[in-house]
Amino acid sequence: MKTVFQVVLIVAILAMGSYLLGFWSPGDVALARWRSVTPATGTADTGAVRARLEKLDEQTGRVVQKVEDFASDAALSGKIKSKMALDELVRARSIDVSTTGGVVTLTGTVQTTAERDKALTLARETAGVMRVVDRLVLQP
Repeated sequence: MKTVFQVVLIVAILAMGSYLLGFWSPGDVALARWRSVTPATGTADTGAVRARLEKLDEQTGRVVQKVEDFASDAALSGKIKSKMALDELVRARSIDVSTTGGVVTLTGTVQTTAERDKALTLARETAGVMRVVDRLVLQP
């Protein structure tokens, strides 16, 4: 699961980077498709063009929003993982942090209830976290 997450994160970063640098945009494919089906009559149907552009703006907005949401979730996970790595009580290597829509899920094993409580506190105190799901297992 971690590998899949890393691959998706890399693809999203590459797509966002190429979009921001102007090498690619989701509209390029739709615009090329539109040009290929429009007859070369010398006049343009402005209503159809306007409708296609509005649809393109909507689709592009959804893609950008998904990338932004994904990036903010990844940033939250990174912040929490960093806090855990800097904490002396929490063994950050044994705890996995995943975030979806501001909801953070902690999974893994902890050695003491104090370590569990500290990990949960670090996650809850991170700005942007809506809720923390505790799936930590106390190792006997």
